[in-house]
Amino acid sequence: MKASPLQIDETGCLDGVHFIPSPNCDERPAGCAIDLLVIHNISLPPEEFGGDGVIELFTNRLDPEAHPYYQTLRDLKVSTHFLIRRDGELIQFVPCEKRAWHAGVSSWQGRARCNDFSIGIELEGSDATPFTVSQYEALVALTLALQKAYPITGIAGHSDISPGRKTDPGPCFDWERYRAALIAAGC
Repeated sequence: MKASPLQIDETGCLDGVHFIPSPNCDERPAGCAIDLLVIHNISLPPEEFGGDGVIELFTNRLDPEAHPYYQTLRDLKVSTHFLIRRDGELIQFVPCEKRAWHAGVSSWQGRARCNDFSIGIELEGSDATPFTVSQYEALVALTLALQKAYPITGIAGHSDISPGRKTDPGPCFDWERYRAALIAAGC
């Protein structure tokens, strides 16, 4: 039996997904269509997977003394809409209707401030580690749900909207595999 597709509710939340609210969000500009997906990667500590560092970062609970790298993140206020763990688990931090703080200084097709019109998706990973089959499956399912709910016309990496400043999702992200899976799903 095929699993039912993911669905976004009227508040911009993904039905049946673990929701951990981040305070690092605000209202989108009035009348601003959500039409871009931005794909990122993240691991905390760097190159370590499965811990709570990412969740703690997005909820402002990251202890800067817990790891030397965390000192560089002291007082950083960031978030994302979704995190996809290595096993494909989806966690939502910000409703899609709100602006998550994931893109920073950014531009896409001549429009600045990508946070205003995008949805951020973090993949637990790094530039040096291939992503898992489960992550691609979850990303495709999430993309389809988002495209059904919003007028998504673009999909970009963080490196595409912040060139020279960001490198993620990195060289290990298989864009061809992702796009082929979307095409196979009829997208």
